[in-house]
Amino acid sequence: GRSAHSAGAPWRGRSALDAVSLMEIGWQFRREHMRLPQRSHSVIVDGGDQPNVVPPTASIWFYFRELDYPGVQQMWAWGDSIAQGAAMMTGTRLASTRVLGSAWPGHFNKVVAETMAENIKKIGLPTWDEADQQLARALQKELGVADSGLAVRLDTLRPPIPPQQRMGGGSDDIGDVSWNVPTIVLSFPSNIPGLPGHNWSNGIAMATPIAHKGATAGAKAQAMTMLDFLLRPELVQQAWDYFRNVQTKTIKYEPLIRPEDRPATHLNTDILARYRPEMRKFYYDPSRYRTYLEQLGVAYPTVRSADGRCGPVAVP
Repeated sequence: GRSAHSAGAPWRGRSALDAVSLMEIGWQFRREHMRLPQRSHSVIVDGGDQPNVVPPTASIWFYFRELDYPGVQQMWAWGDSIAQGAAMMTGTRLASTRVLGSAWPGHFNKVVAETMAENIKKIGLPTWDEADQQLARALQKELGVADSGLAVRLDTLRPPIPPQQRMGGGSDDIGDVSWNVPTIVLSFPSNIPGLPGHNWSNGIAMATPIAHKGATAGAKAQAMTMLDFLLRPELVQQAWDYFRNVQTKTIKYEPLIRPEDRPATHLNTDILARYRPEMRKFYYDPSRYRTYLEQLGVAYPTVRSADGRCGPVAVP
């Protein structure tokens, strides 16, 4: 764009923020015609400095999610076209588009999953004591979800969800790994069920016996499964057969990141510089305390602090 005084001579300016805003509006109209599993989210990361200065630069950050590689590429193409149209409408220029990160939708290996499921059955869930259940139920009640406590029965191994029933979810670069080697993901029973994602409450259990018991059970399942594949070569062959003849029979991996894209190491530099010194105050000192809760002076279990507050200052 081109900067100008917003009140004195706005006609001399070309607002990059206008282009970003129009792109966001255009994307909302595009959203009406997207498939149900397609997900997108955005934030404006550069919108100018002062209201009385026409912003010469602006940028918006999108997440595009789909169940397969062609679907993600399609969303990228839509976004690129809308960005170019927004620049044309405002007399600005689309300087660049960057891929800051990517993750293929995961496809996990049936043979490895079935092998680990048998080991999970042998190990079972951790033995929760009443303090563990009390903390779980109290926190669930505070957050307005079903106060069912911690799981006492294992889930059964379920078949894949049919594509037409998949409604999206989270993403991780383990998805890329899964399209290069047989892969699965093991979820440890180390947290309290029913909590909202990306919320402070998900950090509570990490300092408690709940997390330690769950991680120990998960580590046992992982170790037993590794031994199975080391001692039974036929399992390795079966896992690769599924990978080559089922998973990748018609779909081949292509990186979403392009050769010109660079790791976005700048994104969290300021946040880390700001919070790392504050975090050091909470580092666990095992030479002085038996547990982290003891170091913090927190009696287990508790959800509220002595003054009745419930939040990140009340529970570690």
